Amino acid sequence: QDQLVESGGGSVQAGGSLRLSCTASGTFRRYTLGWFRQAPGKEREFVAAHTWIGDSVYYGDSVKGRFTISRDNAKSVVFLQMNSLKREDTAVYYCAATMFNGDSAYYFLSGTYTYWGQGTQVTVSS
Repeated sequence: QDQLVESGGGSVQAGGSLRLSCTASGTFRRYTLGWFRQAPGKEREFVAAHTWIGDSVYYGDSVKGRFTISRDNAKSVVFLQMNSLKREDTAVYYCAATMFNGDSAYYFLSGTYTYWGQGTQVTVSS
């Protein structure tokens, strides 16, 4: 069964770090894996993506330089290392997967992704 399961969320003080993991079970080896987040009352926001072709990575502007996405294809796991966390990073973080391979602009769009995890809460306090 194709499934994405996130883990690693929690509460942290501003300036701290967290590492999220997403374990992909099923046929996700040739999928681009990404992270999105959604804060209360806000739209889902692109965070990062890691393609399976070329191992390209993409980041949302609000997390560039602070977050790092990485991928272990052998274990079908994608990680999101989050450093220098800010209160505005507080959100539910979702792992997502897509078979799409094309214009990189589409990786930033939630509609490009077919599979989604259940989400994990990240809370950053000051």
